[in-house]
Amino acid sequence: MIKKLVNKIPEFCMTHWLLRIPLIVVFLQQGLSKWPIDVNDSPVELTLLVWTFVVLGEIGGAIGLIVGGVLDYIKKLKEFGDIITRFSGITMACITTGVIWTGEPESFTDVLLYDNLHVLLWVGCMYFALRGNRV
Repeated sequence: MIKKLVNKIPEFCMTHWLLRIPLIVVFLQQGLSKWPIDVNDSPVELTLLVWTFVVLGEIGGAIGLIVGGVLDYIKKLKEFGDIITRFSGITMACITTGVIWTGEPESFTDVLLYDNLHVLLWVGCMYFALRGNRV
């Protein structure tokens, strides 16, 4: 009886965009707010090289999530889209990890309790890093 009920619920094949779009918006907004690249804009002491990777990683990761998601609908480029999505996810997760670390939390519990936004961003990024377009 439950199986019949569950089978009647339609499957939505584009729900991954509900995860992609907020990540894209946040990372694009953060990356573009740091443009043009100036190391003096960094809230913590970072070298110009690291700061450049952060800015380009945020913008590139967001664009990569868009491109990877769109390429999923083109049969010949499906695998390439999956690789782009995974690479973008891991890039964005690394940046988010750096943001959490530079906040110098006292404990892991502090991160979970008081840095909810970055934890949720990190989880979303890791989802795409680990699953790619196989959502």
